[in-house]
Amino acid sequence: MNTTLSRLLTALLVAGGVAAAGWFVSGGLERFRMADRSISVKGLAEKDVESDFAIWTLNFRRAGNEFASVQQALAGDRDKVRAFLKAQGFPDGEIEAKPLSVQDLLARDYAQGNVPFRFNGSGRIVVKSARVAEVEKAALALDPLIQAGVQLGGEGEGATGPRYQLRGFNDVKAPLLAEATKNAREQAQKFAAEAGATLGPLKTANQGVIRISGDDGQDFDDGSSRTKRLRVVSSFEYELR
Repeated sequence: MNTTLSRLLTALLVAGGVAAAGWFVSGGLERFRMADRSISVKGLAEKDVESDFAIWTLNFRRAGNEFASVQQALAGDRDKVRAFLKAQGFPDGEIEAKPLSVQDLLARDYAQGNVPFRFNGSGRIVVKSARVAEVEKAALALDPLIQAGVQLGGEGEGATGPRYQLRGFNDVKAPLLAEATKNAREQAQKFAAEAGATLGPLKTANQGVIRISGDDGQDFDDGSSRTKRLRVVSSFEYELR
């Protein structure tokens, strides 16, 4: 009888312990879920910004069968390009002339004897200026140089148009990120209100990467667009109460 009673008491104690443990575990999970209530949102901000610096490379070339004549023609073209730029209002400090280059096509290891001209020469003048509007204007007024016989462009050099840069990027970065943060918080507050909750403090934030593209519809900036489009998508997580 005593043995049976003892076993019964032991079973009741074990059962009570299991029930109590289950109650505490259940309560802990509930508190964990309540404490982990949160919302993740993304904030978007876009802004069109004018470039503040321009680099304009003017390439010119000549070909012929006499080394001296090709070199002299290139030197004359260089003077014409420099005179054109001076007439457009660019000071010497914004004009950089690169050394002339003349190549003997028959002196190369893989030379072919049927080339139309033995010597191929090129020259380059680079304009670097913060006066972006003046650079763009000059780039659209190249007719005098072409009429003067200057062969603009060069193999492997691409177009002769300016490349525009945004060197004051940090000046517009902070306001753009602030706008993305504001946009995200407004979305989070709206969601919390609709869910009958109160928006709590910020838990995590990822400012994202600011993408720069041109105004020509491309997803990247190749430098040809004077107007830059800045876009950032930032991620935030807020607590809900």
